[in-house]
Amino acid sequence: MKTWPGTAYPLGATFDGNGTNFALYSEAAEKVELCLFDSDLTETRVEFTEVDAYVWHAYLPHVQPGQRYGYRVYGPYDPKSGLRFNPSKLLLDPYAKATWGEITWDQSLYAYNFGDPESENNDDSAQHMMHGVVINPFFDWAGDRAPKTPYADSVIYEAHVKGLTALHPGIPEEIRGTYAALAHPALIEHLVKLGVTAIELMPVHQFVNDSTLEEKGLSNYWGYNTIGFFAPHNSYASTGDVGQQVQEFKGVVRAMHAAGIEVILDVVYNHTAEGNHLGPTISFKGIDNAAYYRLVDKTPEYYMDYTGTGNSFNAGNPHSLQLIMDSLRYWVIEMHVDGFRFDLAAALAREFYDVDKLSAFFELVQQDPIVSQVKLIAEPWDVGPGGYQVGNFPPQWTEWNGKYRDTVRDFWRGEPSTLGEFAERLTGSSDLYEHDGRRPVASINFVTAHDGFTLRDLVSYNYKHNTANGENNKDGADDNRSYNGGVEGPSADPKIVALRARQQRNFLATLLLSQGVPMVLHGDELGRTQEGNNNTYAQDSPLSWVHWDTADQPLIDFTSALARLRKEHPTFRRSRFFDGRPAVRGEGEPLPDIVWLQPDGAVMAPGDWDSGFGRSIAVFLNGEGIHGRDARGERITDLNFLILFNAGDDPIDFTLPPEEYSSIWEIVVDTAGASADSAPREAGAAIPVEGKSLMVLRAHTPAEAEADHSVAASLSAPVPLIVPSVAEAPAPPVETIPATAPTTDPPRA
Repeated sequence: MKTWPGTAYPLGATFDGNGTNFALYSEAAEKVELCLFDSDLTETRVEFTEVDAYVWHAYLPHVQPGQRYGYRVYGPYDPKSGLRFNPSKLLLDPYAKATWGEITWDQSLYAYNFGDPESENNDDSAQHMMHGVVINPFFDWAGDRAPKTPYADSVIYEAHVKGLTALHPGIPEEIRGTYAALAHPALIEHLVKLGVTAIELMPVHQFVNDSTLEEKGLSNYWGYNTIGFFAPHNSYASTGDVGQQVQEFKGVVRAMHAAGIEVILDVVYNHTAEGNHLGPTISFKGIDNAAYYRLVDKTPEYYMDYTGTGNSFNAGNPHSLQLIMDSLRYWVIEMHVDGFRFDLAAALAREFYDVDKLSAFFELVQQDPIVSQVKLIAEPWDVGPGGYQVGNFPPQWTEWNGKYRDTVRDFWRGEPSTLGEFAERLTGSSDLYEHDGRRPVASINFVTAHDGFTLRDLVSYNYKHNTANGENNKDGADDNRSYNGGVEGPSADPKIVALRARQQRNFLATLLLSQGVPMVLHGDELGRTQEGNNNTYAQDSPLSWVHWDTADQPLIDFTSALARLRKEHPTFRRSRFFDGRPAVRGEGEPLPDIVWLQPDGAVMAPGDWDSGFGRSIAVFLNGEGIHGRDARGERITDLNFLILFNAGDDPIDFTLPPEEYSSIWEIVVDTAGASADSAPREAGAAIPVEGKSLMVLRAHTPAEAEADHSVAASLSAPVPLIVPSVAEAPAPPVETIPATAPTTDPPRA
């Protein structure tokens, strides 16, 4: 095999149109071999002779896209010192842009013999390993342009590539469950109708199915088990896995962008699929274990585990940090994605031990001209000490707001003493984000996500039902904050069915009309159920897939209408927090930007928030001075809104506020379905709100008479008189203007 010296940068396998440069970082290695594989798995080894700054490299002028490869890395095998080199283990390139095949679990993938962790196993693992693939980086983007939707205008849709599309009847069966299915017009039309501006894809980085799950007949469905941070997961490709998956994923991004939808990736840089000290050796462990993983200081045989997966990626090492940043830039520059949601992001902030928002990772993101300009969303917790960090991420970041989820669930199930915090969450969580200069959009609001109950299950089950996972129902969260309406699981009782439908609408309306950025879980708008399973991480089956054939069409329409209401009225997506001043108004003073009201119309006093039994409240949102644009793009001033919340079980009469708020109100949303589109209500009127429901009222403005655009009207309209200035005045002089000209000032446009 002909080789040239090559270059130490970029890392990975890089095809330049002629040949391919290979580069691999390992500080502790003594020797590195590149292993090339033919279609019949015949292996050809090429020893690297060049190494610069711990990067081993070579250029192979005859290697073309589609070539499969891996590495064998030589060095000491001394686990007690944190060294785990073993050249009998074929290793996946951490920078592989694509992968071929799947791991087939076998003793040879482990560096020790089963039952004897102190032993050393030297069986060759090549026949059971996935391979890296040299890709063709060229793609016709056809003038692709990122939508760059501002956070305030965003509606995020969390989705799983396979789960969203596997059962979609409008998508050809042969591509369901793949990247190609995401790009199909039938799916994109649904997202557009729903008002979605960004699809947040659950992990699409190459991941591994756990051996323990495979033994149970299950699989790692969610994908939070990454092994390749540059490679699109190969089983989601409809056309092949020797590079085609890269082209297919790019096609998804291009199609989404054409529809005005951004693509955000859920990324898992906090750990890898190699597990703890008893896990397999398939990549990082055998390349440079101590550089890539957080090891226990005094006993480096073992791994620090802030993720619950057995290991934690070493974000304190400059080369590991480089891999993370190179990966992020690659997905933005080469794959055109628009942002990232970082799984267990607190783990990345543990430079030493404690979570530190000034850690090197955040500094690098802040300084990077590419990564700093896309959407950055943190899951702001991990399982380590002090790991719950909601509200503590740097100003550039937004966060999954777990407190929003918990508070909104508690409010609608009728928990006591939630009014004050519910008000805080509804208005953007200023208590969490305002202290460091962030805006309401720092809060990614959600009621449901992939981890937990679906929306329908949230109103149908009080307890988890995870027996299908094979762990005796011990896995998954017990703190669901759900309410089943009186019966666990499916019910034919009309009252319970109606209550559950109303509660789903309550949650969606609250979510889409809160300040901040709403995130909807895929299928919630269709009434999707997982039969009470709140931890479907291993359920790659109809249990977790979206069933389009049983979609709740009225709920889809309701969700779409709410998204339109949000889009048309900037009052629901303010760029700044409310200030509520003046808190005490003198006569003639303008109304505050927000006013909280009791059901009888009285302004909430400080003591009212702490009553402990309040279930009902109204909020006035002042649209004066809030500007937006109408459907024609013309600048408009928004209207005033009033939202009435009744989380109690019984109907309540709300008294509408005095005329200074609005003389007439029209009902635009009623989750109970009784009063929407009814006659406008006058100020001071009593309006009944059903138990467990909400109502949105808009200040009523009489419809303007439509302008007459007929030819006759245009002939009879007065013509403005425009007199030229003295310097420009032509002959004849001004006094010769015809007598038919108006003698008063011309009309002003």
